[in-house]
Amino acid sequence: MTGARTDVTSDALLTSILSSLESDKAEDIVQIDLRGKSSIGDYMIVCSGRSSRQVTAIAEKLVERLKEEFGIPVRTEGKETGDWVLIDTGDVVVHVFRPEVREFYQLEKMWLPNHPASDQARG
Repeated sequence: MTGARTDVTSDALLTSILSSLESDKAEDIVQIDLRGKSSIGDYMIVCSGRSSRQVTAIAEKLVERLKEEFGIPVRTEGKETGDWVLIDTGDVVVHVFRPEVREFYQLEKMWLPNHPASDQARG
């Protein structure tokens, strides 16, 4: 059988994505539950790579693994520069940042008002 699986749950995607990020040594992985808060997806994951090269590699491996495991279409943006790569699976949105770019945008602050990033920003 070929084509995208229709029985993929957001929890199965989340588990696979977190495993992939951990395998590729992504740092400071933050999982945000969006269910009931936003229509962009069920979960958002924010993480960092140490360099542009690692950010791009983490994103490429993740997309490759998701296509192999689930056969679902995955959209990516930002892979060319390696500063901030967005991976959109539909149910789970992943942001892979270089640390400096992540600190600048503080994406977690928008979704987690009590996240330590909001305290550091005032520091």
